[in-house]
Amino acid sequence: MLNKLKKGDEIHILAPSSFIDKEEDFVKGIDILKNWGLKIIHNDLLSKKYGYFAGDDKTRFKELEKVQNSKLIIFAKGGWGSARLLEKNPNWGNGLMIGFSDTCSLLLSKYSKGFFGSIHGPMITTLFKEPEWSLRRLKNLLFEGYVDDIRGLPLKQGIAKGEIIVSNLTIASFLIGTDHFPELKGKIIIFEDINEDIYKIDRMLTYLRMTNKLNEVAGIGFGSFSDGQDSPEWKGLLKKLILDRLGEFDIPILFNLPIGHLSGNACIPFGCEAILNGNDGNLSINITCY
Repeated sequence: MLNKLKKGDEIHILAPSSFIDKEEDFVKGIDILKNWGLKIIHNDLLSKKYGYFAGDDKTRFKELEKVQNSKLIIFAKGGWGSARLLEKNPNWGNGLMIGFSDTCSLLLSKYSKGFFGSIHGPMITTLFKEPEWSLRRLKNLLFEGYVDDIRGLPLKQGIAKGEIIVSNLTIASFLIGTDHFPELKGKIIIFEDINEDIYKIDRMLTYLRMTNKLNEVAGIGFGSFSDGQDSPEWKGLLKKLILDRLGEFDIPILFNLPIGHLSGNACIPFGCEAILNGNDGNLSINITCY
C-alpha cells in the first residue's frame, strides 16, 4: 500500500537541475503544499546558482542523497542537470519523489533500481498553474492513496494491462544503454515532451525502434508534446508519425493524455498496475501496488 502523507509531515524540496529563476512561482507552489498542512524544507534553494544549475554537481548530489529517507521529495523545476547526478549512482530510498521533464532521469533511475515511489507529476514552480482537478488528483494520491481515471484519444485499439511508467521522450532516449533505464517488457509506457520538431520526435521514436526496447511493451500512451500553441495540422502530423513508427506493434496506443508540460499534468505513480484502454481512451491505475 502507498505510504500516505498526513498533515504535519515534513517534506523536502530539491532542485537537481537548473536554478530557480522565478521566485514568485516557487513561493506560490510552496504555499499550495503548506495549505495542505505539510511542513516544507527547501534549504535556501533560491540562493543556489552555479552556471545554469542550482549548485554544482557535488552539492546537488549530496542534497539528493541526504533526503532519501524523506516521506516525500518534490523537485523545484526541470531544465537540465539531473542526469549528471546519475554518474555518481544515488543510493535510492523508498520515499515518494515527484517531478517531470528533466527530472525524469531520476524517476527512471530510482524505478529501474527496484525502488517504488517515483511519481511523474507537477513540480513546485508549476503547481500554481495546475487546474483544480490536477491539484485534487495529486492531493488524493498523496493523502488518500487513489487517483481517478484519465482519458486520451485512441489511436490504436486494444486493452493493455501492466505496470505503468512515464517519461519525457528526450530524457528516456538518452538513458537507453545505461543501467538507469528500466526494463519495459510487459509495461505500459507514456511519453511526453515539449516544443520538439516533428523530425526530432521521428528521430527519437526511430531510435527506440532500433534499440528493440518497445518490442514487448504492453501499451503506449502519449501526453502533451507542446506548449499548447501548436496547430491542428501539427497535431495531425504527430498522430501520423506515431502510427507510422509504432502502428506495426500489436498494442493499444493512446494520444493526447493530460500528462506533461501543459497545465493539467496528471500525476502518475510508477510501477502501479494500470489498464490502458485503446477502445475508449481510458487510463486507470490501481494504487495498491505500493
